Amino acid sequence: MTKTNAGRFFEDYSIGQVIRHAVPRTVKMGERALYHALYPARHALYSSDQFAQDCGLPFSPLDDMIAFHVVFGKTVPDVSLNAVANLGYAEGRWIKPVWPGDTLRSESEVIGVKQNSNGKTGVVWVRTRGLNQHDELVLEYVRWVMVRKRDVDAPAPETVVPELNKVVPVGDLVIPKGLDFTKYDFDLAGEAHRWGDYEVGEKIDHVDGVTIEEAEHMMATRLWQNTAKVHFDASARPDGRRLIYGGHVISMARALSFNGLANAQMIVGLNGGAHANPCFSGDTVRAWSEVLDKAETDGPGVGAVRLRLVAVKEGGSFDLKGDDGKYLPHVLLDLDYWALMPV
Repeated sequence: MTKTNAGRFFEDYSIGQVIRHAVPRTVKMGERALYHALYPARHALYSSDQFAQDCGLPFSPLDDMIAFHVVFGKTVPDVSLNAVANLGYAEGRWIKPVWPGDTLRSESEVIGVKQNSNGKTGVVWVRTRGLNQHDELVLEYVRWVMVRKRDVDAPAPETVVPELNKVVPVGDLVIPKGLDFTKYDFDLAGEAHRWGDYEVGEKIDHVDGVTIEEAEHMMATRLWQNTAKVHFDASARPDGRRLIYGGHVISMARALSFNGLANAQMIVGLNGGAHANPCFSGDTVRAWSEVLDKAETDGPGVGAVRLRLVAVKEGGSFDLKGDDGKYLPHVLLDLDYWALMPV
């Protein structure tokens, strides 16, 4: 009798199915220290208790992407262990800050299924919720993955494709309790640019680049307890190369965006995203951003800015897609998110 987990295949999913993911994870300051060692992360709100307290918070929360990675990692054995590709994200919201000492767990509901025309794979949509030790919602998002079938002769399920918002409405964004940017210290934050200094349509080259290392990527992926075979096992892909976890690219690009967006302090909404092309060890990641929208919020001194964050493995241009509408080969990531910034 086999006791190991072979993961779910496409025919194992059904609409309305709720999956409670193992294993809860308590996150502490060591998580931040390692995160900041892996990425050039230096947004002030996530670096300094004093800075966070001056912004109305009790102390510095853990980085927003730490929460995302931990919650995401829990889902891999049940959602994407047998995935061909992680296709996209939508309707992501950070609801409550994650504090050192919090214990996070994840659960997902299947909200869509569609078998592909080749009969060998299908697409599964799940809405994932991250909860803390008080069963409070800290994070939620939708993602969809292409998953292999166990039996190609298994009948196709009835197609259900969920209708998803292309943008999280500003009114649905959650401003952390107490957050107040009216006494924001721009010198300590690292840049003088505030909400009013950015124009919709403006593009920002973040200039710096970081070459991805195999060891650092695998350390990060283990940290998030992401068990996807393609990230560790060189025999899991026909080309014999380990695929860099897409979240590693997200965090690298987010950290690089400090140069030009040092005051985009907190990510509070994930509108959409695509891992456009695979990333491998030896690729040098650079990033640029485009300002897509701006909005006022009810938070004192707090504005929201909608940003497109693009990670590329070559620099020098803002080109994203070709004439055929497909991503250009050098584009690794196209991420659409809301961040909070002092007005």
